[in-house]
Amino acid sequence: MPRLPHRWPLSITADDVVPVRTRLWCTVVMIPLAMMMCLVQVAYAASAFTNEDGDLTNPWMILGVLLALVWPFVLQKRSKHPEPVFWICALATLVFPYDPLLMLMALCSLIARRSDTRRTLRAIVVATPIAVWAQLRDALQPAGTSFWHEVFAKPGTTDTGQTPVMLVEESTIVTTAIVIALLGVGGAILIGLHIRSRARLNEADARTEAARHHAAHLQDDLANQQLADAIAAEAHDTLAHSLSLIALNASALQVEAARLAQTDLHEAGTNVDDMRRRAQTVALKADEIRRQSAGALDEAHAIIDMLRHPQQAWEQLAPSDETALTRESLDALIQDTRRAGTSLNTWIDIHQLGDLDETIGKVAYRAIQESLTNACRHAVGAPVCLEVTVNPQQGVHVHVSNPITGSESHDASAMPAASSNDTAHNARTGAGLPGVAARVRSVGGECRYGSDAQQIFHVDVVLPWHTPDNPATPSMPAGSTATVPV
Repeated sequence: MPRLPHRWPLSITADDVVPVRTRLWCTVVMIPLAMMMCLVQVAYAASAFTNEDGDLTNPWMILGVLLALVWPFVLQKRSKHPEPVFWICALATLVFPYDPLLMLMALCSLIARRSDTRRTLRAIVVATPIAVWAQLRDALQPAGTSFWHEVFAKPGTTDTGQTPVMLVEESTIVTTAIVIALLGVGGAILIGLHIRSRARLNEADARTEAARHHAAHLQDDLANQQLADAIAAEAHDTLAHSLSLIALNASALQVEAARLAQTDLHEAGTNVDDMRRRAQTVALKADEIRRQSAGALDEAHAIIDMLRHPQQAWEQLAPSDETALTRESLDALIQDTRRAGTSLNTWIDIHQLGDLDETIGKVAYRAIQESLTNACRHAVGAPVCLEVTVNPQQGVHVHVSNPITGSESHDASAMPAASSNDTAHNARTGAGLPGVAARVRSVGGECRYGSDAQQIFHVDVVLPWHTPDNPATPSMPAGSTATVPV
């Protein structure tokens, strides 16, 4: 618990300090009022003494009158030092014949600014008898030297120089003084508690508002982070697929170019058709690389536009004809994979595809795209099997499998670009399949991937037909591998 500096008389914790705002107009009203009441009572008390008494009472009263003009200014320090101010005012009220209003003002300030119960009770216990004594001290004085007797005197009898005529009994005057003293203490307590409660309420409102602003900032940060994650996933899904196909076509082009370079010119003259076929293959691969490079460049520009215009990014990330699971997009994806030289076997069973949830369709498309990209990168030259089942009863089921291969299983001179860094299917851990698993989980689906005992790598994705309100949490965390039975 943080503590404030040790000032008076006990240490004050931060929780004890109530942030009460000290208003200038209150100080301007309080000081003259307290000064006036102190002067009134000390003036009445001093009128009972003369210089002939031969004691120090008269000088003491003169000092009390002079200090009555000074003590009220201590209320200016009630904001930072409410407890010392209270004890000073209580001592002044006890020693000099002052009205207790000065002490009650200090008591109210102490209760309002300090929430410690012991400190509050101690001040009340001290202030109550002092207030009663201050009023009784005046009420027990003879008529003409008492403020309370002046209040209950018969009008017109106080200026005759004779003893004023009282309208009530002495007991009534004393009782009234006691009741007023107690009411003054009670009023100071209630006003102080009210000011404290209002200050605490304002403090709670300020904290609530600050928490609300903080939550809004966190929400904005979360939205920005989610947008950044979505853009990163989109960039990976689009660019990684295009660049992988470019790498495969470049490898095939390099192979054909190497074969052409090694062909004997004398033998080539006898087999012109074969030379033309090889040259045509090179030209087709080069054109395919050009087309895919242009597509990758367009995709890069789209990602850059999202980064430059984040307000429109969510609209660009929404499912479209190119990124949703449609027959056209699926055919284009299969054709691109086959044109890249991958032997792809497919089994597709689709029903009522138009009724599929758009979000589910995009996740399914990205799962197929990433699975094929992963197979093309890590299983160069190996056959890939793709199975897609879509219907309202079973939802969406995607299964991709391929044998695990490495660079040692291929001729280094035949496929240098595609296989020089791939020693095994799991040679390095990428962000593709873990990202697919996280995206599948976000819509209530399940994604499993891993190798079986026959060294066949599987990617298995199951998606619901519609996005649930509360997506299910799969038992397998993103990025984990599992053995999938075949």
